[in-house]
Amino acid sequence: MLNKYARAFFTRVLTPFAAFLIRRGVSPDTVTLIGTAGVVAGALVFYPRGEFFWGTVVITLFVFSDLVDGNMARQLGRSSRWGAFLDSTLDRVADGAIFGGFALWYAGQGDDNVLCAVSIFCLASGQVVSYTKARGESIGLPVAVNGLVERAERLVISLVAAGFAGLHTFGVPGIQWLLPIALWIVAVGSLVTLIQRVVTVRRESAEAEAAARQSTSEAAQ
Repeated sequence: MLNKYARAFFTRVLTPFAAFLIRRGVSPDTVTLIGTAGVVAGALVFYPRGEFFWGTVVITLFVFSDLVDGNMARQLGRSSRWGAFLDSTLDRVADGAIFGGFALWYAGQGDDNVLCAVSIFCLASGQVVSYTKARGESIGLPVAVNGLVERAERLVISLVAAGFAGLHTFGVPGIQWLLPIALWIVAVGSLVTLIQRVVTVRRESAEAEAAARQSTSEAAQ
């Protein structure tokens, strides 16, 4: 849902900025690299120190590069397999940095091994969820399911919760619990999404093999 509606809205908003960058000779790949570097820096510099508000501000500023680079490529008419590959690969790097930052906080000053483990699970499951779809498509299956929690949902839930949880350092009481709640939601949602995709691939694989057997049988007759 977020991928469908939020992307459409922000694409319209960011189109003039993308056009401005094109006029300045900036390439989409450069925007992708800078955006990922900014997200990684924001996550691994601020989050392990418990500075969730400022870390989220920095990450949010750079995470929009994921929309800007694609917008630039479309305006230039240069959409390519390389650009899609680079964008998808660096998305995984950025996601890993965000949940890695949470894990480092809970493994250190946050002093909560359970939430550290949940953060690591969010990191790993997010990567596997993406892999299942890519792998299914690579063997010729449509993988016609999105799932409960995709990348957009994982980022919005985690970053919004982290940003608000960071207001605890400004004296807002009790709000720090938003981040643990969000991590549990993302963990459970990612597990459900993984199961949905695995079940879908199994069903589509069985259907494809049955269709292939039927075609072979008909050809033999």
